[in-house]
Amino acid sequence: MKYTFYSVTDVGRRRANNEDSVVFDEATQLGVLADGMGGYNAGEIASGMATALLKSALVHWLSEAPPQAKTGEVKRAIELCVANVNRSIFKAARSNRQYAGMGTTLVLGVFHHDRLLVGHIGDSRCYRWRGAELLQITQDHSFLQEQIDAGLLTPEQAATAPKKNLLTRALGIEPEALLELKEHRVEAGDIYLLCSDGLWDMLPNAAIASVLQKGSSLAQMATELVASANLNGGRDNITVLLTQATATL
Repeated sequence: MKYTFYSVTDVGRRRANNEDSVVFDEATQLGVLADGMGGYNAGEIASGMATALLKSALVHWLSEAPPQAKTGEVKRAIELCVANVNRSIFKAARSNRQYAGMGTTLVLGVFHHDRLLVGHIGDSRCYRWRGAELLQITQDHSFLQEQIDAGLLTPEQAATAPKKNLLTRALGIEPEALLELKEHRVEAGDIYLLCSDGLWDMLPNAAIASVLQKGSSLAQMATELVASANLNGGRDNITVLLTQATATL
């Protein structure tokens, strides 16, 4: 399987600075996206640390790993790297008063042969476009998602409910972070979308699907998704990372 990546980030229409950060490495088939939080510029610091440190550590590990490395070994490497980055952000926040309480969401994907290992903390999401169906394959770590899971709110009610941005997990807030890490089978033609809430909070699933179903280039689709989110209000920073799987001969 061959994987092609494209990313774009935009400050949106309401914010003065961009607290989102995104990186990818096609050689090791890795993508990382983070949406920071905190006073001053601490959100930018947290998300930038998350993406830079995770890219450095995982690219090194994946580059050194043998091609026959098992999925379980890749999972353990991801978990260890995320734990180390969490401690780095937590220590930085405790050592600098301006960064106190900073943290970040995280969603990352490692494509390993015909498998995707997707890990996340917070409400940055991963979607899969396959055939004519868009499926959200991560579940938000948020107060509203807990209300939905408990049957107290429907997804439609949650879309307009208060406390939309109240997270139940974040990277760098506590000494330990609980990463949710799952494995998915990849099929040729799949498109995977990693994004911050600046995208999904502005665009319903149907609008995202309408862009992806056009089958245009990743650059065109990513640019259109960001433009559509801005047209719908652009209340937050908007970041998109698209990955397309194609069969190799």
